[in-house]
Amino acid sequence: MPDVTTAAPAANPHLPHYQARGLKGRILSGVQPTGNLHLGNYLGAIRNFARLQHDYECLYCVVDMHAITVWQDPAALSGQTREIASAFLAAGVDGHKHIIFNQSMVPEHAQLAWIFNCVARLGWMNRMTQFKEKAGKDRENVSLGLYAYPALMAADILIYKATHVPVGEDQKQHLELTRDIAIKFNNDFKAPDFFPVTEPLIFGAATRVMSLRDGTKKMSKSDPSDFSRINLTDDADAIAQKIRRAKTDPFPMPDSAADAEKRPDADNLLGIYAALADMEKDAVILEYAGRQFSDFKAALTELAVTKLGPVGAEMQRLMKDPGHVDRILHEGAERARAIAAPILAETYKIVGFLQP
Repeated sequence: MPDVTTAAPAANPHLPHYQARGLKGRILSGVQPTGNLHLGNYLGAIRNFARLQHDYECLYCVVDMHAITVWQDPAALSGQTREIASAFLAAGVDGHKHIIFNQSMVPEHAQLAWIFNCVARLGWMNRMTQFKEKAGKDRENVSLGLYAYPALMAADILIYKATHVPVGEDQKQHLELTRDIAIKFNNDFKAPDFFPVTEPLIFGAATRVMSLRDGTKKMSKSDPSDFSRINLTDDADAIAQKIRRAKTDPFPMPDSAADAEKRPDADNLLGIYAALADMEKDAVILEYAGRQFSDFKAALTELAVTKLGPVGAEMQRLMKDPGHVDRILHEGAERARAIAAPILAETYKIVGFLQP
């Protein structure tokens, strides 16, 4: 990664930059700029972005090209792109040492995606469960992009030869497709190990945060009830009100993990507490076993405000300075292209495309 502000020249120019810096690998991850960011996005992805930057070379992407697989209002899309970038920064990602950019500023993503469209097999795409869920029964009327976007996701990763991708359970299938595409490309073009077989980084408890109004449903920015989620930009009063109104049941707090598993609303709140406190869920259960929900909710409120309040305040500050956020994105895109362009040129050569 050519970090023009901090990077020293690599001792061995043939080593990937992360190896020259003694890091474990290169990470690529992205977040779609659609709707408000919420607690699930923070615990499942964005918080981990900041934590990973100490051990890996990191590229964090606002995937605006993925967003338009369903129609987006252009003005809203640009504002939400800045919001995602602001969230990365507010969560502690260093935009000078690592790369924050939006996908559409790096055309190599789309260029590699076309090659991968020609490598991936129709049967592979037909097995993608997320397409089936998003398209529903009206598959004939959804965009071609929604069907093909797993190939673009593979290009997002492999245009940087990323070694690792942090994924939730719902993205594991797409990473498996990325691995299949890399292996088939390497075999088809007799280019052993050209694209890496990218490894997943899967985090533990509370990567799947459920709705505050229904513990059986995933927390979602598309839920019509704002009380179903804690938005990252919520202030302390809004956070407190939403936790107070979070659905529970008439019994005291669970006294065991087995008891909690039978009670999805209680289990969800315990998982949120454990994640925010960096504790094992079993330890939280032991601490609050048999107590009233009101006591637990008071403690969860205090914890959530302490952990999320500074992130929300910094996001709000950054979003009031769009020029600064845009500079981070533009500089990040230039640095991302410095990595992507040589890899694309080598890919074109392997495929047999004549170049200027």
